[in-house]
Amino acid sequence: MDSPTKRKQYVIKPPIPSDEKQRLAAVRSYHLLDTLPEKDFDNITALTASICDTPIALVTLLDTDRNFLKSHYGLAFNEAPRDTSFCGHAILEETDVFVVEDARIDPRFEKNPLTTNMQAVFYAGARLVNSDGFSLGTLCVFDTKPRTITSKQRRALTALAYQVVNLFEARKHNRMLLAAQEELKERNEELKSFAGIVSHDMKMPLANMIITSDMLHAKYGNVLDAQAKKYLDYIKQSSFTLSEYISGLLEHYETDKTISSIAETFDSQDLIEEIIELLNINIDCEINLPEENIEMQANKSALEQIFINLVGNSLKYNDKDKIKIDIDCFEKDDVYYFSISDNGMGIPEEELSNIFDLFGTIGVLDRNGVKGNGIGLSTVKKLITKLGGEIEIFSTLGVGTTFKFSIQKKIIV
Repeated sequence: MDSPTKRKQYVIKPPIPSDEKQRLAAVRSYHLLDTLPEKDFDNITALTASICDTPIALVTLLDTDRNFLKSHYGLAFNEAPRDTSFCGHAILEETDVFVVEDARIDPRFEKNPLTTNMQAVFYAGARLVNSDGFSLGTLCVFDTKPRTITSKQRRALTALAYQVVNLFEARKHNRMLLAAQEELKERNEELKSFAGIVSHDMKMPLANMIITSDMLHAKYGNVLDAQAKKYLDYIKQSSFTLSEYISGLLEHYETDKTISSIAETFDSQDLIEEIIELLNINIDCEINLPEENIEMQANKSALEQIFINLVGNSLKYNDKDKIKIDIDCFEKDDVYYFSISDNGMGIPEEELSNIFDLFGTIGVLDRNGVKGNGIGLSTVKKLITKLGGEIEIFSTLGVGTTFKFSIQKKIIV
């Protein structure tokens, strides 16, 4: 038997592709080198070995100086030198499948250690070509005896190689999505932090403007003309509007904190009565509560925020002398269902599709002459979605609006 030094002199090394630099960059872009075996690839090599009736099947990636075996059916190792690899030759072939029927009589492989030491006599390899045309490696089979490959096996090997590349692409795409998701998460956290800092910093000057307007009214009201008083009222009202806008933004961006609150057990009647008390209603209003009281297990803080927004809208966007609001609640299986109906202004049909969009408004003024900011309903939908529910709206212009929504029951252990 030849010594290792002498044997290497007879090995015909596979040539280096002309686009090797770009090809290697493509291989590494999939981040599969030196990764652990995966069932998806192992299933393909097992199937390939069965179809081709061979003891060995591999998914390989050709690195700078090694042939990395992403999946190795029938072998106990996961890499081999590139200089002695059959795959190094296979990636240069333009045919669909590179075949060596008997390596012992093939000048390229007769002195190859894989042939002389491991009895790798038969080889068939289909190139793994990505969408940019780079040969990444092969899906290949080995046998210890000379043989041929049938046209049916050739077609199967080509088709399975195509599926291997699809798996490569899917994993690459998933990695990119995860990276983009992480970047978006970081930017969202930065945005939340920025919004919180800016909002809190703006609230104090706005409060000072409101107080200053009242002080000017009180101290100089007797010397100000009607136009000057009107300007002061405008400054005060604008400050209130901007303050509400900022509060809405903070509420919207802090929904994650609300959702993370621990679930509680509480009565539906108590919850709704607390909301009505918080709203401090000082206008003619009739609110009809659900007939049935339900013991609920849910995120109370989030539900309070939802009700405050929806009932608050029913109060604000109502042009009737007497406001009427009907609230209903029932449970079925593991879901709570709610509805809030009012006799308010209603919403034009063409506006319903974007009513839950952030900053989406219908352009009308509320009963106090203030235009909405389009944050509240967006926050409501965001909360309901995170609570595992859905919300829908029904409205008739001039007659009223009904919101129906659901949330998942939270099991308390």
